[in-house]
Amino acid sequence: MPFTEDRLNLPLRLRVLQWSLAAVFLALAIAFWYFQVARHQQFLEMAENNHQRALPLAAPRGVLFDRRGSVLVENRFAFNISIVREQTADLARTALDVAQLTGVPVETITDALERSKRLPSYRPTVVLRDVTESQMAAVAAHRLELPGVIVEKVPTRRYPPASMAAHLIGYVGEVTDAQLARPEYKDVQGGAVVGQSGVEQTYNPLLMGADGARHVIVNSRGREIDVLGEEEPTEGRRLQLTIDADVQRAAEEAFRHYGFRGAAIALAPSTGEVLALSSLPAYDPNSFAAGIGRAEWNGLLTDPLRPLNNRAVQGRYSPGSLFKIAVAVAGLEEGVITPDTRIFCGGGASFYGRFFKCHKAGGHGSVSMREALEKSCNVYFYTLGNLLGVDRMHKWATALGLGEMSGIDLPHETQGIMPSTAWKKQRTGEKWYAGETISVAIGQGQVSVTPVSLAVMMASVANGGTRIVPHLVRAVDNGKGWEQLPAPAGQRDLGMAHENVEVVREGLWMVVNGAGTGGRGRIVGYDVGGKTGTAQVISNQGKARAGKGGRDLRDHGWFVFFAPAKNPTIAGVVFAEHAEHGYSAAPIAKFMMETWFAKEEGRPLPTLAPLPGTPVAPRAPMPTVVAAGPRPAAPSRAATPVTATASTSRTGGDR
Repeated sequence: MPFTEDRLNLPLRLRVLQWSLAAVFLALAIAFWYFQVARHQQFLEMAENNHQRALPLAAPRGVLFDRRGSVLVENRFAFNISIVREQTADLARTALDVAQLTGVPVETITDALERSKRLPSYRPTVVLRDVTESQMAAVAAHRLELPGVIVEKVPTRRYPPASMAAHLIGYVGEVTDAQLARPEYKDVQGGAVVGQSGVEQTYNPLLMGADGARHVIVNSRGREIDVLGEEEPTEGRRLQLTIDADVQRAAEEAFRHYGFRGAAIALAPSTGEVLALSSLPAYDPNSFAAGIGRAEWNGLLTDPLRPLNNRAVQGRYSPGSLFKIAVAVAGLEEGVITPDTRIFCGGGASFYGRFFKCHKAGGHGSVSMREALEKSCNVYFYTLGNLLGVDRMHKWATALGLGEMSGIDLPHETQGIMPSTAWKKQRTGEKWYAGETISVAIGQGQVSVTPVSLAVMMASVANGGTRIVPHLVRAVDNGKGWEQLPAPAGQRDLGMAHENVEVVREGLWMVVNGAGTGGRGRIVGYDVGGKTGTAQVISNQGKARAGKGGRDLRDHGWFVFFAPAKNPTIAGVVFAEHAEHGYSAAPIAKFMMETWFAKEEGRPLPTLAPLPGTPVAPRAPMPTVVAAGPRPAAPSRAATPVTATASTSRTGGDR
């Protein structure tokens, strides 16, 4: 019986098997149709893409010009050695071979390969930039033994010689992981070269341009077998900077000539255009463009003179007697004194049980505002500061730019400190003591400023009371010609009375042209106004405790300036680090101003006074290569006796 039932069920089982097989073949037929007909085009493109590659072609960065059309930064072609990782069977061995052939540490190459892990393996990884002819020849001679090692011709930066304007212009380098994580770098590919400092960093989106691409066909092993075509890269935008290359060079030549380091800034008072901005010692940006080595980079980082630090915008120092300009403005604007108010100086004065010296042991006698500025009388400003109080000094000092961010279009600006009662309460939880005001009144104590903020203050006084915003770019080439950029936001009228500004400017003119300490900045026929300042690095007590340690504790020297006095076209500051006296900084400013006036009037450039036995050759102007945009119009343009009791703080010299 069971046998009979099995025979009866056999046809049913066969039919089930037949239908199952039919269903399977139908599914396969549908799948074949779907993949080979319905999605034919999509899979064809995918197949083609498997053997097509788009290799980037680096775009040249935009050229930088000075205000008169001289080329500052341009591009040149260099040769890089790269490794295509997917074509290299033994990456470690290849890195070692390239290192031995080129004479560089293998760590330099392995570090570059490590950074490239996030990139597609078919993209060439630059391991050595701007190689020499001998390095290139060594690799080319062993190209059959080094699969995946190629030599690429790429555009790179050529910066001015002698590190000129290094901190202003900045340098370029390979984009970092930290930068790639920021929104402004969302369109930047790993391995790209971007601005890392200065104008190169601030204006990187304009300067970068757009990379092109080289479309190639490769075989299954990744080797190129044909070129389909190229998309040419688009050069970055050309920028016309505000600086005058010869004034910039004059500042740096003068620093080296007189043996100082420090910072100098010159501004156009009516517009805030930066005519020069230097910081010394500096570094060579060309080293970065070529791919700086680890040893050289570590040397810059550990150098005690801090060449990577932009003293002009990052250095923070006591202003010394330069702060008296802000105190004078505050006293006049607040109505605490008049220009003719006289204060007696007998060599010092007592405030709150403590005796404060003037730098002149015998005193200055009875002096007015103009005379107090000319002679930098400490007693006058002790007394005026005491009458004002720290908060009113804070009000006008910050209005003039001290203790504030200048807004300059350079990265990493540092903010100074202008103390007030609220500032101290917030910082220390303690109240402000009236005795602290006396030191602040002559720019000592807790006051610290950046050179750029002092340049803003001088420009504001020179132009009659308008707080300017310093800036470095005048125009951008939009592809159809030069487009003048609008003035940056933030410029404002401080509401200073014209007669008060004139009193301060007259006092500063007397500093240079009268009996003051600024005579080394005098230029016949140009009515220079200015002020020297000497600022302590450390108090006398601290200096005594420090003994003869290795740290340089000599005072810093300052000189602020503007000219011509009645219609200023240039204003600024010179900071001479450890120069001991403010008047030491004045000749640097003088040479900058002489160069500026010579350029404006079409005269031969001046020369520095030679050191004994050192002839100085005449200077040739920077060659004008391209007329880089329109020049702006020339800037347009100003009692009751009080006695302080003569009765041990340190003040001194050219204050």
